[in-house]
Amino acid sequence: MLLVSAQVFLMMVLDGFGIRGKSLSTAAAQGNVDSVRRILQDHRVEPDTLNEFGKTALQVMMMGCTSVACVLLDHGADPNVQDRCGVTPAHDAARTGFLDTVRVLVDYGASVNVPDHSGALPIHIAIRESNWDVVEFLAPLSNLAHQDNAGSKPLDVARDACAPEIVALLEHLMASSSH
Repeated sequence: MLLVSAQVFLMMVLDGFGIRGKSLSTAAAQGNVDSVRRILQDHRVEPDTLNEFGKTALQVMMMGCTSVACVLLDHGADPNVQDRCGVTPAHDAARTGFLDTVRVLVDYGASVNVPDHSGALPIHIAIRESNWDVVEFLAPLSNLAHQDNAGSKPLDVARDACAPEIVALLEHLMASSSH
């Protein structure tokens, strides 16, 4: 007969209902670093535990709160985790324009060349959202020849956005990479 302690049983039940993932995700979404750290350390919740919506804390965190990102990543969160639409935390940070968060994700191994289901890289998203500082950071790291599902390269998206400085930057990077 298998005996399970009450605490282990409760943890198994809570995990089954996504409650522990929900509390971690809630703390991350609120930018509550102390709660995130406590949940990870004291309650031994895995950083990639899914909440009731199938998302990890890194996917729902307050994007401007780099300290939450660092705590999650220090505890082993996957910086390349994708949601059901293929969106990674780097896509979300590029969309919302949080350069510091993009930097932290990249420092912890996030790839900026993982396309979402529309084929867009984070640089495509940053250009569409006019997050120019994020674009400038991502440009040298990104595959500028990559086309999204509509056939658009980042340069095409920049031209469509009427962003001449970004067009010039991308043209310069593409020309220097071909030499």
